[in-house]
Order: sequence, then C-alpha cells, then structure tokens
Amino acid sequence: MSATRTIRAFLLVEAASFAVASSIHHGLFVSGYQHEQAGIAEGLIAVVLAAGLILTWSGPLPPRTIGLAAQGLALAGTLVGLFTIAIGVGPRTVPDLAYHATIVAVLVWGLVVTARAPAGAAEAPRLAR
Repeated sequence: MSATRTIRAFLLVEAASFAVASSIHHGLFVSGYQHEQAGIAEGLIAVVLAAGLILTWSGPLPPRTIGLAAQGLALAGTLVGLFTIAIGVGPRTVPDLAYHATIVAVLVWGLVVTARAPAGAAEAPRLAR
C-alpha cells in the first residue's frame, strides 16, 4: 500500500469514527448518550478529517502535509474534549472515556505513520494490464 493510500485510510477511518460518535451524541443510533455540545464538536472534527481526505486528491499541498494538518487538528480537538470531561463539562460515561482513549491512540498512530511517509508522498502509478 502506498504512503498516500495509508494516509487516506487513516483519514477515512478517523472521519467515519467521529461521524458515528457525533451521531450517537445526537441520539441517532443509541439513546441515553445525547450530549449536544459533544455531538457538534465530534461532527466538526469529522468534517475536518473528511475535508483532509478529499484534499489528498486535489489539494494544493502534498497528501502528507494535508494528513498531518487534519489529524493534528483532530487530535487538538479531541484533547479539548478530554479536558472538558476532566473538568466535568463533557459527558463522562464509560463509552465516552473508552472512545476518547481509543481515538487518541488512533490519531497519534496516524500522525506517526503520516509523519514517517516520504515528504512528497504520492500514489504509486498503476500499471496497465
């Protein structure tokens, strides 16, 4: 798998994860976990990651740079969410804490993998058959 494909895979999985979390906090999949502010924040993070994914195809910067920026913003937003949980503003359920621990690990992993990609990470050309 090329570096660009790997970066795109991380962005896709992360964006989908935040979209599902946002939906849950808006009461779409599971009831009892509604939290409007968390849903809005997670939705915004999902949009940032999805925009990063889209920009890896047509953006003005290399996919590596876009991946670092999108995942860095997502990690910063997630850390703000953890801070709100710590001070008692955000939701403090076991699923919320487990999700935050997991997504922080995935975002850090994605950032490390993306940072290690070649600076001009581009998709490998496909060979005609």
